[in-house]
Amino acid sequence: MVVTGVFDNSNYDRETQLKAFDDSKAGVKGLVDAGITKVPRIFIRPPDNLRDASDAKKIQSTIAIIDLQGIDHKNPWRRKEIIDRVRHASETWGFFQIVNHGIPVNVLEEMKDGVRSFFEQDAEVKQEFYTRDHAIRFRYGSNFDLYTAPFANWRDTCFCVMAPNPPKPEELPSILRDIQIEYTNQVTKLGIHLFALLSEALGLKPSHLEGMGCAEGLTTLCHYYPACPESELTLGTTKHSDTGFLTVLLQDQIGGLQVLYQDQWVDVPPVPGALVVNIGDLLQASLSLNL
Repeated sequence: MVVTGVFDNSNYDRETQLKAFDDSKAGVKGLVDAGITKVPRIFIRPPDNLRDASDAKKIQSTIAIIDLQGIDHKNPWRRKEIIDRVRHASETWGFFQIVNHGIPVNVLEEMKDGVRSFFEQDAEVKQEFYTRDHAIRFRYGSNFDLYTAPFANWRDTCFCVMAPNPPKPEELPSILRDIQIEYTNQVTKLGIHLFALLSEALGLKPSHLEGMGCAEGLTTLCHYYPACPESELTLGTTKHSDTGFLTVLLQDQIGGLQVLYQDQWVDVPPVPGALVVNIGDLLQASLSLNL
């Protein structure tokens, strides 16, 4: 009976609610700060959708954690072992975690702290960056597909195109500026390294994927998931695949990340100092056309 009432559309003006939420420029964090105790209707998903996203049977397998320590060419056997693990994880899962990847732990922690600090600023400070104009390199918002998706996600996001044409430092929020630049420089180097490993895993020269242009662009998306008063009614992220060549994901210690494997959702517990690597749709498509 409760579910029937929740999904009664007779007095529900979705467009008006979407516009009011968007016009506030405060995001989901603004709703929480306002003290709401009920999730607004634009975020609520039907029970079947929630079960499909999170209630599948658990399986025993977990994505591989690959230690990159000792991968230099001075130790060919160690390099071959790592490449074999990268190949297997990419073929079977499309995901793997990496440790000893070369990015200092303090950089990872400062990036997470910087993102958290950005979202936890006063709303009027963040509003300067709130926009749906895709021509702006750094932008903050909530739900890029707010007006087209059937359900809004319970999260806010800041988005930045860092390559090939990076923003000027003054275009970035001061609270995030220095670590955003440092972190993306580090991830760029790591990405080139990963493309070399993936190239070798495919039996190609290490420079093959980089030569295809896979490492030319870099975009950062930083998601913030405020505490939800009715978490059983919504999700932070809709089921999706990543459209780029490669995603390097930095988790915090809260957890919640799941990947779809053999039609079942599998938790990816946070590992201190680790990064999650996801083979993107564009890389898969490019390989099918070029190999």
